[in-house]
Amino acid sequence: MKIEKFEDIIGWQKAGELTINIYKEFKNCRDFSFRDQIQRAAVSIMNNIAEGFERRTNKEFINFLYIAKGSCGEVRSILYLAVKLKYISDLSFKDDYQLTLEISRLISGLIKTL
Repeated sequence: MKIEKFEDIIGWQKAGELTINIYKEFKNCRDFSFRDQIQRAAVSIMNNIAEGFERRTNKEFINFLYIAKGSCGEVRSILYLAVKLKYISDLSFKDDYQLTLEISRLISGLIKTL
């Protein structure tokens, strides 16, 4: 399948799914700096994929994909704190954690393809 726009990228689509999950799970979190940090990191994944794609050069796209991958790791790290602080359930942690692993693998695959 040819990717014609960033919306065609499965990693971007999955990052959007993760971002929605994060916003829903933390919408009532009263630890505002914690909530804002995990939300920003989640949004950063999808936005860096989009921005890199729109740069239209493989070199820049790869650079932005590495940034997106880093943000994905940041979300995964924050999720560990969230579950230990009881901000989210074990099930939410497991689901989001698995999604971050999938996104990271998709990004890595895209980097290798480029």
